[in-house]
Amino acid sequence: MNTMVWLAAMIILIVIEIVTVGIGAIWFAIGSLAAVMVSLLGGGTTLQITAFLAVSFATLIFTRPYAVKYINSTRTKTNYEGIIGKVVRVTQDVDNVLETGCAVVNGSDWTVRAADNNCKIAAGSLAKVVDIKGVKLIVERYEEGTDKC
Repeated sequence: MNTMVWLAAMIILIVIEIVTVGIGAIWFAIGSLAAVMVSLLGGGTTLQITAFLAVSFATLIFTRPYAVKYINSTRTKTNYEGIIGKVVRVTQDVDNVLETGCAVVNGSDWTVRAADNNCKIAAGSLAKVVDIKGVKLIVERYEEGTDKC
């Protein structure tokens, strides 16, 4: 293959890596660089493709876990991720049948539903957030020593 094809592929893959959020294309850009080197050294098309695939998958397999670990180590939870597992005070009775329920979390009002449709939680009670579905907190009754209805 032509060296220019590999260079173009490498540039496109680097641009894709920059534009996208996740780590994915960089490993193949490194593989393209290896193919460029093989091409410049006079290697044939089969050797270039082999170098591309071998280097791409080797870097993917051996370096990706470390890159993901260090890139995600400084990531902070988003607003909603930090709410799951939190204990909140219910401000309006939670009743899934009547579609009522409200709680204030971090200064924001949230619609609340019980994880169990048969569970009703009175206003003023504590509840533990177990999930978020759309704009609704899914909670379970929370009391010291017991977690559920």
